[in-house]
Amino acid sequence: MMKTIICKRPGELIVESIKKPIPKEGEVLIKIRAIGVCGTDIHAYGGNQPYFSYPRVLGHELAGEIIGLGKNVNLPIGKPVYVIPYIACGKCIACTKNKTNCCENISVIGVHRDGGMCEYIAVPENNVVITEGLPFKQLAIVECLAIGAHAVRRAQINKNDTVLVLGAGPIGLGAAQFAKVTGAKVFVGDVNIERLDFCLQEFAFDGVINSKTDMAKKLVELNDGEYPSVIIDATGNANAMNSTFKWLAHGGTIVFVSVVKADITFHDPEFHKRETTLMGSRNATKQDFEHVVNCIKKELIKSTNMITHKTSFSQFTTIFPLWVKPESGVVKAVIEL
Repeated sequence: MMKTIICKRPGELIVESIKKPIPKEGEVLIKIRAIGVCGTDIHAYGGNQPYFSYPRVLGHELAGEIIGLGKNVNLPIGKPVYVIPYIACGKCIACTKNKTNCCENISVIGVHRDGGMCEYIAVPENNVVITEGLPFKQLAIVECLAIGAHAVRRAQINKNDTVLVLGAGPIGLGAAQFAKVTGAKVFVGDVNIERLDFCLQEFAFDGVINSKTDMAKKLVELNDGEYPSVIIDATGNANAMNSTFKWLAHGGTIVFVSVVKADITFHDPEFHKRETTLMGSRNATKQDFEHVVNCIKKELIKSTNMITHKTSFSQFTTIFPLWVKPESGVVKAVIEL
């Protein structure tokens, strides 16, 4: 038997004992050692996560060690791993174009199927990546960082770009860091002053902007009279997403990482005169995960400083309701087993 944390319904987390999984053919059994707490978990707990059903075991930012193998799997026991939580069908048009991150039939661990807030989990061999030399808490946030890395790669950002990242949460901080890795000039906008102060203290971005102020005016002041050539939205706020069309340089690109239960609208003449490129960015690919790990090992980005809060598995159900409050100051939280 093993203990698992289940979100029975919005606002209710419980601990239950269930059978320890047995890996099927092609699967790997992992002993969970660290779990990153994601915005998806927070939204699911709050009852506003799209495409979600209850009850559900949350948790898709997972790190652990291999302790068992299903039939036809040949991996070394005891090795540290992180999990790519997107289980793709391998057959749809997206998969055949190596876009497994947006598979038509995707099943995301902790969202569409039960996740990793448990002591053990069995996952397909293809979704496990052995990675030595990094602590488990760092491996647990690789997935979070890969989301931002994928958005930067989608936009093909380079050293000639000026990038505005909206939203100074973990996804936005990841996107901003990977934009800096390309050599671009990077600004971060948010309505949360504490988050902006955190950016100034912890990262070498080129400026921060209070999104409650006149964003258009502030952007041109910071950027020699020009709007940014790329805007990445990680706010999860439809109003912020709608506003991006007015803050973009001509010939620029907007990337929406956020998913909202709303329609996004824009004034077509503004969109058209800029020849705006509008992109969605969903999940990440193995290429993005590998890029994240490579950048962490080369110390091109910061990761552990994003972890502002930690707890044990046994204390999570008690402390999580406190973490979801805005005044908690949580940037990134990790559960350690």
